[in-house]
Amino acid sequence: MTAAAAVLAFAAVGGLVSGIAVGMGGSATAAPVPVEQHQARKHVRAQRQQVVTAPPSSKTRLRYMKTITGHISPKSVVSSGRGLVFAQNMMYTHTITVYNSRTRRLVRTISDAVNLARFGVKGHPGVSRGAPVELAVTPDGKSAYVSNYSMYGNGFGGEGTDDCYENQFGPSFLYRIDISKLKIDDAIQVGPVPKYVAITPDGRFALVSNWCGYDLSIVSTRLGRQVKRVQLGPYPRGIVVTPKGKTAYIAVMGSSNIARLDLQTWRLSWLYGVGSGPRHLVISPKGRWLYATLNGEGTVAKIDLRRGAVARKVSTGSAPRSMVISPDGKALYVVNYFSNTVSKVRTGDMRVLQNVSVNSSPIGITYDAPTHTVWVACYSGTIEVFKDG
Repeated sequence: MTAAAAVLAFAAVGGLVSGIAVGMGGSATAAPVPVEQHQARKHVRAQRQQVVTAPPSSKTRLRYMKTITGHISPKSVVSSGRGLVFAQNMMYTHTITVYNSRTRRLVRTISDAVNLARFGVKGHPGVSRGAPVELAVTPDGKSAYVSNYSMYGNGFGGEGTDDCYENQFGPSFLYRIDISKLKIDDAIQVGPVPKYVAITPDGRFALVSNWCGYDLSIVSTRLGRQVKRVQLGPYPRGIVVTPKGKTAYIAVMGSSNIARLDLQTWRLSWLYGVGSGPRHLVISPKGRWLYATLNGEGTVAKIDLRRGAVARKVSTGSAPRSMVISPDGKALYVVNYFSNTVSKVRTGDMRVLQNVSVNSSPIGITYDAPTHTVWVACYSGTIEVFKDG
C-alpha cells in the first residue's frame, strides 16, 4: 500500500485530524468542518471579542431600568450569578422573593415558615418562622444559605433587636435553600441575631456573624451543623473571604477594627483603627485590596492588605451601608441609607464617579454579572434595577 493510500484508509475510519485530509495526489486539502463545530467556534470567538471590547466598569455609567414592587421589604438582595436574584424580606413579610435576573420578574416566593422537627431540631414543636436578613450562594450554585434575624414560635426568646439589651435572645437558625427546587431543605442552629453570611470558595464552610452573640458561627456545609464559634466583640457584621479561601475578614461594627481569621488554624488577628463603625466588606478579585463601609463616619475605606493599613477613604453619602464590587474590580457600588443614593466609586483612586437617586432607605445591593445590572434593595419596599453600561 502506498503512503497516500495508507493515509486515505486511516481517514476513512475516522482518522481525520485537525480538519485536514490528504487528496489523491498526496497534497493536503481542508476537510469540511461540521456545522455544530463551526457554530461553537463562532461562539468562542464572539465571547473572546466581547471580553476584549467590553469597557472596564470604571468607564461605564449606571442607567435606570426598572422598579420592582410587591409585598416586599427587602433588607438585602443577592445575585446567584446563574439567572436568579434573591431578596430577603425580614420579619415584615416573612419571605424570600426570587426573581429572574433577565426578565426581572418574580419566579417564586419562599415562606420562612418551617417545621424544625423535620430537620432534626428538638425543642421547637409546630411551625416556626424566621426573619430572612442576608443570603449567600454556594460556589457550585446548588444551595443558598439564609440567616434569620429573629425566630418566632415555640421555645424562642424575644424578637431580635439591634441594641441587644440584656442579651435576651436565644439562638437563631440558618436556612439552606435547594436552588433547583427553591425550597428550604435544612435549618442549622447558629448564634443570636445572625446577620451576614459568607461561603468559603471551596464550599466547605458557611460563616455567620452573630450580631448579639458578639461572635462568628462556623458551619460545616457537609455535616450540616455549627462546628465552631469565634468570639469577636460587639456587633460583628460584614464578612468576606479571600479568593484563595485562606483568610476571612469580619467587620466589627461596635469598634473601629476588622478581625482577620485564618481559616486553616482558626487563629484570630486584627486590622486596628480602620475607622468608625465598619459594616460591610468586599475584596478585590486578586485579594490585594479590602474595602469597608464605615457607617460611623460616612466613608468607604480602601485597605492595603499587604501593609495592613488604610490607603485612602472617600465620602459617599450619609450612612453608607452595603456595597458590591464589579467583577473586574474597578468599581464599587455603595448604598447611602439616609441620602437615598447609590454611589459608584472608582477603586483605583477612590473617586466618586456617579451618584444616582433611589427610593428611600437603600440598604442592600448586588451585581448580576450575566446581565451587567445592579440591583438595589430599598427597605421602604422596592427593588431598583440599573444597567451598568
